[in-house]
Amino acid sequence: MTRPLDRDRDPGGVEAPNLSAVLGRLSGVLYAEETLHSVLRLVTALAAEVLPRSFGAGVTLLRGRVRSTAATHPLVEEADALQYELDEGPCLSAARDQRTYRIESMWNEERWPLWTGRVAQLGLGSSVSSPLVVRGDGLGAVKVYARPEAAFTDHDERILELFAEKASVTLTNAISHEDARRLSEELREALRSRDVIGQAKGILRERHRVDEETAFGMLAEEAQRTNVKLRTVAQRLLDSAAPSSG
Repeated sequence: MTRPLDRDRDPGGVEAPNLSAVLGRLSGVLYAEETLHSVLRLVTALAAEVLPRSFGAGVTLLRGRVRSTAATHPLVEEADALQYELDEGPCLSAARDQRTYRIESMWNEERWPLWTGRVAQLGLGSSVSSPLVVRGDGLGAVKVYARPEAAFTDHDERILELFAEKASVTLTNAISHEDARRLSEELREALRSRDVIGQAKGILRERHRVDEETAFGMLAEEAQRTNVKLRTVAQRLLDSAAPSSG
């Protein structure tokens, strides 16, 4: 698949926004008020701003088997989804290799032939993908797409890399805050479950004159028989034992 680089469609003369101002907006994130998803959306929107020739931008976080993504345009989502489907593309390579990849022409690119062939059909001509890395640990990648071919320069690569460095710290903090919030909620739920199960055991001990271990065994047996959670069985018992309101 060959086609000459379409340089004439490069808008040219477009000045990048003040990088310090963009990075300042990342520094102003209040993690107590934001979710990881909202921070991802912010990072993605700013990535599209920092390279004004871009058509759209996307961010991918890879944490084990968990993938978190955000995109500024449905076409970006489609292009990224193709990378995950085919398990190839510059975003995945940037995340895995922890280096920046630039595509001058989707039509002429040979490193990811399956992906670029299909993305070219979407009307996207070029891209830059930079890794998100903190203290040597890879988080994922940020990428920008353009409709013209050869839309991005060496300078654009460096700008995106500087942005990615700051975005990596912002996203790491957001992940830590999200994990802490989730752990706190899981702990609260565990304490609520323990309280409900304890009350249910008390009802069974009084009702059947059995010890605590036997009461717990009765709850566990009912949970296994009905294929529901132990807490659900305990809550049902509490609800059935509650005095009627009339």
